[in-house]
Amino acid sequence: MKFIKFAILLSLVFGTQVTGAEKLKKATFAGGCFWCMEPPFEKLDGVKSAISGYAGGSVVNPTYRQVSAGSTGHTEVVQITYDPSIVSYKTLLATFWRNIDPTDAHGQFVDKGSHYRPAVFFHDKMQQSEALASKADLQKKKIFEKDIVVEVTPLKKFYPAEDYHQDYYKKSSIRYKFYRYNSGRDKFLNKYWKK
Repeated sequence: MKFIKFAILLSLVFGTQVTGAEKLKKATFAGGCFWCMEPPFEKLDGVKSAISGYAGGSVVNPTYRQVSAGSTGHTEVVQITYDPSIVSYKTLLATFWRNIDPTDAHGQFVDKGSHYRPAVFFHDKMQQSEALASKADLQKKKIFEKDIVVEVTPLKKFYPAEDYHQDYYKKSSIRYKFYRYNSGRDKFLNKYWKK
């Protein structure tokens, strides 16, 4: 709050404008195919963008071909830029859990391999704390027959995916719908979250 007041004071004194960019935050989630993880977040009020990319590996500036070969250590992720005054990190976590299979550490649905493993990549201590609490709460609710195995780990580096992957569900909607229907994702989600 003090920073915001100080920024406003600076804008009055020096004639500079205070933009909303100072209050935006980032969140990064891995839930299998990143094409399928963009839409649920982009529908939320307060989410400014959802960018497909790669995280969790050791190779600098990996390509889709490298990541999909499973040799870089990266997993497909979506990085959310959001306004915490409109949408909370807890809401982002709830959206994440409702769009993945949190019991499969070896991939998601039809896509298997470490490059499709689910994860919460936290950006700060608050996100780490809320992610761990959210994961424990989901485990306690016993919605699934198996344990929740999603890793909660610090984000070291995010690499945006190639342009043709961004908003794939909009740019190639027929192919996206065909892939998604056949992936088994919606069948699984409807089974556990229909209520």
